[in-house]
Amino acid sequence: MITRRKFLGLALVTGGALLVGRQYVLASTPAIRVTRDPNCGCCSAWADHLRENAFAVTVVEDPAINRVKARLGVPGDLASCHTAEVEGYVIEGHVPAGAIRKLLSQRPAFKGLAVPGMPVGSPGMEIEGQAPDIYDVVSFGPNGKAVFARYEGVKELPL
Repeated sequence: MITRRKFLGLALVTGGALLVGRQYVLASTPAIRVTRDPNCGCCSAWADHLRENAFAVTVVEDPAINRVKARLGVPGDLASCHTAEVEGYVIEGHVPAGAIRKLLSQRPAFKGLAVPGMPVGSPGMEIEGQAPDIYDVVSFGPNGKAVFARYEGVKELPL
């Protein structure tokens, strides 16, 4: 038989473990700020994809989105419909959450990642009944551009 004292002690230990676990989850949840044109619909779907993948997303609507891109150094040929900032990196377009997680775990020395255009099947660009495109996630920065990852929909493919 469990005594009241043992029950309370067990409850405190369990509650403490849950609180510590919750703080760990919150600490490992990257905060990402998404700037989008107020007239864009797919940007919200991409933000939802990030939330579903445990990102803390803040969305800011700005009709002068091109000024944001210029300020952050997004190359014109990589521009898409929304721009995000996460832990010192720039994310341009429909970059999958998996690629952003990979970026944050590796911490490479470049400015950011981009998915130019709007590939079908990329996060936020899913079209029912249509097969996803294969597309590249491109890194960019002072040393130029390179393919960081290749995706089909939200599935990473080998390079």
